[in-house]
Amino acid sequence: MLFGAKTDSGTALLTAEMAVREVGVYRGPHYYSHTPMIRIQLDLGRMEQFPTNLIPGFSEALLAMLPGVGRHKCSLKVRGGFETRLREGTWLGHVAEHVALELQTLAGSRAVRGKTRSVKGKPGVYNVVFAYNEEKVGLMAGRIALELVNSLLPAELAGISGLDRIHPLKGEFDFDASMAALKRMVRRTALGPTTRALVDEANRRGIPVMRLDEKSLIQLGHGKYQQRIRASITGRTPLVAADTASDKNLTKKLLDEAGVPVPRGAVVRSEDEAVREGKRLRYPLVVKPLDGNHGRGVTIGVTGEEQLRFGFREAQAQSKGGGVIVEQFYPGNDHRILVVGGKMIAVAERIPAQVVGDGVSTIRQLAEEVNRDPRRGDGHENVMTRIKIDALVEEYIARVGLTPDSIPEAEQIVQLRATANLSTGGTGVDRTNEIHPDNAEIARRAALIVGLDVAGVDFVCPDIGRSVRETGGGVIEVNAAPGLRMHIEPSAGAPRDVARPIIEMLFPRGSRTRVPILAITGTNGKSTVGRMVKHILRYTGCTVGLTSTTGVYINDILTHEGDATGPRSARMVLRDPTVEVAVLETARGGLLREGLAYREADIAACLNVTADHLGLKGIETVEDLADVKSVVVEAVRRDGYAVLNADDPLCVKMARRAGGRIIWFTLKGGAEIPPLVREHIDRGGMAVVREPGDEGGIVALYDDGRRDLIMKSGDIPATLHGMAEFNVANALAATAMALAYGVPILTIRSALTQFRSSFDQNPGRLNVHDAHGFRVIVDYAHNAAGLEALGKVIRGLSHRYKRTIGVVSMAGDRRDEDIRELGCIAAGLFDELIFREDPSTRGRPRGEVMRLLKDGAVEAGRLDEHIHLIAGEAASLAAALAMGRPGDLIVATPTDVRAAWAQVNEFKPANVRAATRAPLVPAE
Repeated sequence: MLFGAKTDSGTALLTAEMAVREVGVYRGPHYYSHTPMIRIQLDLGRMEQFPTNLIPGFSEALLAMLPGVGRHKCSLKVRGGFETRLREGTWLGHVAEHVALELQTLAGSRAVRGKTRSVKGKPGVYNVVFAYNEEKVGLMAGRIALELVNSLLPAELAGISGLDRIHPLKGEFDFDASMAALKRMVRRTALGPTTRALVDEANRRGIPVMRLDEKSLIQLGHGKYQQRIRASITGRTPLVAADTASDKNLTKKLLDEAGVPVPRGAVVRSEDEAVREGKRLRYPLVVKPLDGNHGRGVTIGVTGEEQLRFGFREAQAQSKGGGVIVEQFYPGNDHRILVVGGKMIAVAERIPAQVVGDGVSTIRQLAEEVNRDPRRGDGHENVMTRIKIDALVEEYIARVGLTPDSIPEAEQIVQLRATANLSTGGTGVDRTNEIHPDNAEIARRAALIVGLDVAGVDFVCPDIGRSVRETGGGVIEVNAAPGLRMHIEPSAGAPRDVARPIIEMLFPRGSRTRVPILAITGTNGKSTVGRMVKHILRYTGCTVGLTSTTGVYINDILTHEGDATGPRSARMVLRDPTVEVAVLETARGGLLREGLAYREADIAACLNVTADHLGLKGIETVEDLADVKSVVVEAVRRDGYAVLNADDPLCVKMARRAGGRIIWFTLKGGAEIPPLVREHIDRGGMAVVREPGDEGGIVALYDDGRRDLIMKSGDIPATLHGMAEFNVANALAATAMALAYGVPILTIRSALTQFRSSFDQNPGRLNVHDAHGFRVIVDYAHNAAGLEALGKVIRGLSHRYKRTIGVVSMAGDRRDEDIRELGCIAAGLFDELIFREDPSTRGRPRGEVMRLLKDGAVEAGRLDEHIHLIAGEAASLAAALAMGRPGDLIVATPTDVRAAWAQVNEFKPANVRAATRAPLVPAE
C-alpha cells in the first residue's frame, strides 16, 4: 500500500505535495553546464519515497503518451536507456527532465541535454536542469512536463504547487491543449528559416550571436566589430536602396534607364484608369500593388476588363499608398535569383501552388492533404508555406471553370495561383547550374543599380538556360530582404549554402568578429583588478568597456550606475559599438542566476576564494563557491590565458579545469616561492611574482625561461608604498592579465605608477580623506577576508593615530557565524566600534545583524561601552564623523560607496560649523 511506505529513519511518510521552489534561466556557461539551460528546483515532498517502479502503471502510461522519451539514452548512453531507468526506478525530478526535453522536440524545437541533481542538505529537493533553444518554449515545456508527470500519479499522491513560477498557464491540465500551446509558442519565438540559416553559419564560424528582440533582430559579433541582421536585411543594407526596392515603379524606371529589360507599365489609382492603361498596354497583363511584397495582391495573366477590375481591387487592398501597377505580362517561368555583394549566388525556379487530382477529392480537400506535409507551416516558419484558399485562388481557378469544391480527374494538375511565391504555397526548384551568363549578369546589375547588398531578383523567361536577349523576358522586381528557404531546401534540386556568402560579406575571412574579453572573478579584489586592467589598457589607446560594482564604464564615462557585475551589464558592454576590449567583473550572483553573458573569454582570472555568500542558492561550502567561480576560468578559449592565484589552495585546484594557458601570480617570491610555480617556471611557463625587496618588494615576470623586472611594488600608489598587500596582489593579477593581452612591460609600468586608490580611479577601495583634521578611509570590505586584509593596513598605520573608529556591517543574508566572525575581527582592529545594518535586512528581523556583530565583538573581549549600534548607513557614518578628533582614524565600510564618499566630503567638524554659523541679531 502506497501510504504504508516509511523513510529510512523509520518515521511516517511526509504528506507534503510536490512544489517548485526556484526557477532559473541560464543563457551562457554556468554552474551545471556550458549549454544554455533552464533549472527548476523541485521539492518532491512525499514523492521522494516513490521512485517510478513503486508507482503502479506510471511508467506504462508515460511511455504510451510519449513513446520517444523511452528512447532517450540517459546515463546508460544507449538507445532506450531512460526506459530502463524508468522501469528499474528513478525519481520524478529525473522524469520531468526527460519529459521537458521530449516535449520541446515534439513541438519542433529539438533539445537533448539535461541533468538532475539532489540539492545538498535538502532531502527530496532536486535541481532539474534541461537544455532549450527558445527561452519561453523551454519554460513552458518545463511546466507542462511537471503537470504531465503529476497527472499520471494516483489521486492520493498527486499534487504540485508553484507551477506559475515557471510559466503561467490557465485552466485545468489538458495534454493535447498544452502541446498545441507549446507548438504555437515555438512558432512565435523560433527564428525563421532565413535567420536560422544565417545564425547557424555564424555559429559555425565561431562568430558570437546575440538575439536583440523576440523577432529576428540579431547582433553578430561583439563591440566595434558587430554587424546586425534582420532576416536577410543587414546593417549594411542602405535605407535608400530598401525604399527604392519597395517602390516597384521607381525600381523599373531605374532599371529601364540602365538598359535592364523590364516590362512596360503604369501606376494607376482607380479601376477606370486601370482599364484605360490596360487597353494601351494590351493584354495579357499583370496587376500588383505599387509597394507590396510576398506576392500578396498580385494577379497575373489578366486577359479582360472584368479580371483587370478584380485584380485592381485585390492589389489596392494590399497597397499602403493605394497605388497599383498595371504592366505587361512576360510569358515563361518565374525565377528568383539571389545576389549577394554584387555576385550571383543561387537561382530557384518558383512553381505556383498546385494540387494533383485523385478523381475523388475536391480541390479544397487536396490542398488540405498537401498542407499535411510537415515541411509546410504558417507564414515563413518552415521551408514551405501552407496553401490557403482565398479570393485570388478562386478567381484564378474560375478562369478554367473550377471552384474549390470541384473534383479534378486523377493525375490532373490544377494550378491554384498565377504567382509562384513560396509565401503563397509555391515550391522551389534549384536552377543555379543552368542559368545563362547573360541572365546572371542582368540580375547582378539589377541588384547593383538598386543598391542592395542582398537582393532577390525576380526574373521571368521561357528558359533560364537561354539569354533573354534571345527569348524575351526580364526583371519584374528587385526585392530587399529576400527569403533564403527556396535555396536552402528546394523542393527539387541541390540545396545551396546561401548563408555562407552573406556572412562572408559581413565578416570577410580573416576579419575580426569579437572584441577580446577579460573576465575577473574571486571573493575580493575584483573591482580593483578590473579598474587596474582598464587603466593599463587605456594606455594602449583602445576603447575599454568595464563592468564593476559601481557601474558600467566606457573608457572613463559612467554609462550605467549601480552594481554591474552580472551578465546583463556584460551584455551592455558587448553590445556597445565603440568598445574594442571588454573587462568584465564577474560576481557569484550573476553566475548562479544566469551564467555568463558570453561563450568564451580570451583571458580570465580568479583572484581568491574565501567564505562569503555561503548558505545562499545551494552554495553551502567554500568548495561549492570555488566550483561556481571556476566557471569563469573554464570558459577560456583554447588559445587564451587563465590567471590564477598560486597562494590560494582553491585557485590552485582550478588549474586542472581552466581553459587556455595558465599564468600564476604569487606574493611569495624568492625562497618562499610555491613549488608548483617554480616547476611551472622551469617548464617555461608564465608567472608574475612579488619578490623580496624594499617597500613591498619587486614585481617580476617569468616567461619562457626569462626573468624581467616590471617595477617595485611601492611605486604603485594604490599599494601605499607596499603596505597594502592586498593591492600588491591585485596589481600582480592585473599585470598578468595585461601581459597576456600583449601590453608591453613599459606601458604596464607607466600605467600602474599613475594608479591610485582615489575615489575617482577606484571608488570604495581604500579611498583616503584627510581634510577634517582626522583621516577617513572608505573601503568596501564586506566580508571577513576583506576586513582582515584591510586590517593589515590599519595595523600598519595604527601607531600614527590616537584612536581608531570603525563603521562595520554585513548583509543580512549571510550566515550567523559569518556575521559574528566579522564582529570579532572588527573588535581586534578598532578602539570604537559602530555596528550598523541597512534598511533592507534581507529577511532578518530589524536589529539582528547589529546584535550578531556585537556578539562577535563581545566574544573577542570588547566592552559594551565601546560598541555602538546605529541603524542606517548615513546615520552610523554621521555618528563616526562626529566622534572624530584630530589624530583619529575613521574606517567606514559602506554599501553605497558613492553616497558615503559624498557624506564624508560634505561633513563639517564642530569647530568649522561654529565658525561659519551666522551671528544672532537681537530683535529691535
